[in-house]
Amino acid sequence: MQARPLPHKFSCLLLALLRHVVVTASAMSKLDYCFSNDYMVLRPDRAGPVELLHLLFSPKVGRNRAVDCFTSTEVRSFHRRLAIFFNLLLPILLLSLAGPVAALGAAVELLLNLVDNVLHGRMEYPVKSSPTYRSMTGLIDRRVDLDRSIKPTDNGFDAALCVMASKLAYENEAFIRNVVTRHWQAFVFCDKPVVDAEVIVVAFRGTRPLDAARWCADVDPSWYKIPRLGCVHAAYTHALGAQRNIGWPKWVDHIKGKPQKLAPPMIAGTRQHLTTARYVTVYAYYTIRDALKEVLEANKKARLLVTGHGSGGALAVLFPAILAYHKEKAVLDRLAGVYTFGQPRVGDAMLAMFVERNLDRPKKRHFRITYGHDSLPRLPIERSAFHFLHFGLGLHFDKSYDLKVLREIPGEEETSSSLLVDLVRSPVNSAWELGRGVYLGYRRGGYFREGWLLLLLRAAAVALPGLPFHRVQDYVNAVVLGGGYIPRDN
Repeated sequence: MQARPLPHKFSCLLLALLRHVVVTASAMSKLDYCFSNDYMVLRPDRAGPVELLHLLFSPKVGRNRAVDCFTSTEVRSFHRRLAIFFNLLLPILLLSLAGPVAALGAAVELLLNLVDNVLHGRMEYPVKSSPTYRSMTGLIDRRVDLDRSIKPTDNGFDAALCVMASKLAYENEAFIRNVVTRHWQAFVFCDKPVVDAEVIVVAFRGTRPLDAARWCADVDPSWYKIPRLGCVHAAYTHALGAQRNIGWPKWVDHIKGKPQKLAPPMIAGTRQHLTTARYVTVYAYYTIRDALKEVLEANKKARLLVTGHGSGGALAVLFPAILAYHKEKAVLDRLAGVYTFGQPRVGDAMLAMFVERNLDRPKKRHFRITYGHDSLPRLPIERSAFHFLHFGLGLHFDKSYDLKVLREIPGEEETSSSLLVDLVRSPVNSAWELGRGVYLGYRRGGYFREGWLLLLLRAAAVALPGLPFHRVQDYVNAVVLGGGYIPRDN
């Protein structure tokens, strides 16, 4: 199998590759919760020995400085309080490591790019803003094109396009521009409105591999209960631009926000095209929604796809949910599908019903794709204590890339006693993946041939049982090899 660019007759707009902005606990302290009729926000920035011990011995959680909730809130179950205890302790540890881990990640990424330049005959020092500089994700899996076997009329085409867009979202602006315009032959990043596009893709970036500060958002079980929506994950709520005191009003023109430094989304087909980071007042949801409406207006026949990998998938499913919350029928009518890859849980049963009612009727449009023993879809860990569950059509690929349609991920109901079994089984599964990676490259050709870095990481997973491996690589392989069974709509 070989890679190929998108055909000329299939024009695509990559509308937004939004930088994943997660509000940490310190930033949450400046927010009020008036838009929510119930909430529980964990505050590791205020958690000391006294607060942690108070959780273990007192049910009066509402009086604990490390937990923002109604003062009358009591949690009598020791199991639930213990879950809150560990969900406070873990972010404290992660934040203490955030600086060294980020510095290590930046140094490793720079070194790998230098090696990559040498191996490809480019005797130049890596520049992070250049179109040849790759993220860790891009270095692990260098593919940017779709496989030649996938045609625009195939059932799995939308999923294949979305998983590649989700992977591309981890790269810098210049790299994305180069790939989309040269490899995908898409009409994008221009100074005038684009017409005749057939597909518009909104891709949200997930958490980078060595970004410990943002790992906190992925493990944080904080939530808000929003009228008509249900319980929603707090960190992803902030990342999509929920406003202080009022949550998500339909319009924010009258709100005076505090400017912050953030790279704006890359907008295709409008005059708000690719720019560098600057001080702007950012409302992530509103910025994307308004640009999206403009592009859809200019492209009457275009279908809309929304996607993301990991925590980017959480944002991808919440974005159309807020569109439905605001009754943006004109946009939702153009929505062909929401494809998430390794998405964590984002809400409770009430949110699940709201999303199903607005996205999956009269046809299925929310496809939640998971692979193997990916750990991120199992977060937040104590789902029963914090209301979180999965929803949408669950498409699970096992380590052989065989597809099963499931409501929950295999192994989610396992007890703590089975964790030891998983620890013993982990090296066996990792060894299988290592052998499979070598075999696929030999059997299926260059498109599936794994590079030295990925093979090295697979070997490390064999030596280090339980090493979490949340890779886009396996999602790309799964969608390409088993994507023919992924429904396009119904």
